[in-house]
Amino acid sequence: MNRGSRIIGYGTALPERVITNHDLAQTLDTSDTWITERTGIKERRIGGTTRALGIEAAQSALDMAGVEAKDLDAVILATTTPDRVIPATASSIQLALGARCGAFDLNAACSGFVYGLNVGHGLILAGAEKVLLIGSETLSRFVDWEDRSTAVLFGDGAGAVVLSATSAEDNALLGWALDCKGALEKSLYCDFGGFIHMDGREVFRQAVRIMVATCEHALQEARLSIEDVDLVIPHQANTRIIQSACDKLGVSEDRTVQVLSWTGNTSSASIPLALADAASNGRLAGGDIALLVGFGAGMTSGSALLRWDL
Repeated sequence: MNRGSRIIGYGTALPERVITNHDLAQTLDTSDTWITERTGIKERRIGGTTRALGIEAAQSALDMAGVEAKDLDAVILATTTPDRVIPATASSIQLALGARCGAFDLNAACSGFVYGLNVGHGLILAGAEKVLLIGSETLSRFVDWEDRSTAVLFGDGAGAVVLSATSAEDNALLGWALDCKGALEKSLYCDFGGFIHMDGREVFRQAVRIMVATCEHALQEARLSIEDVDLVIPHQANTRIIQSACDKLGVSEDRTVQVLSWTGNTSSASIPLALADAASNGRLAGGDIALLVGFGAGMTSGSALLRWDL
């Protein structure tokens, strides 16, 4: 089948309420210096619903792409924080947008957007013409704001892209890798009705290794080297994790995108937020190759090599 996919539009949404490190220091045994040095985070956005943020980001992406919701073949919502257990929050977003197509949630934690990118690409290879992929999270609902180890990390937000069918010659997805290490699931989890629990040291140690491995796998599949990559767009979890992994990959800081200083960790929304920031600020030009890499609870991991042509 002579088909491929490409991104033709993107959009984002962030709540208006900002919580700074100084705000957290009023109720927690912490400080702006302590949080910044250990995470790179200065502030995070809090509020809204997964549905509302997802709709806002999705509509912006559709507007940029010049695509009407009624012409979509699928709506994929990557999220760990659906508004309800049943039904999928994607169905509420589909209704609000006016789409008439399949809609479903995908939970691969912080790797969710990369997982969704591969699923969307697969749908297009199977015959779909237009797929809407959203990463939307309201993690603040599952944070214990008295727990210093997690309260300083997470924020709310959404990012979305529209994928369109194209010829195989113009296919933008050059290579990919997906993985999961289920034996590590207890290092980061949240039970029904509970709060997020995290073994920070174990997550850091595993995340660096997993991030490097998935990138190398995707590069090998695409028959590319890290020198061919113009920009690395990682999951925005912790600046030290990003720096450590990029050092091992041989990627300089000026070839990475980081927005976590003002968004915090937004799980499946973090990569599309960073992608949109890079594109909006001229860091991605036509023909550039971007390496998207996610890692998160599960422990899931995923990477994708994209040729940018928007």
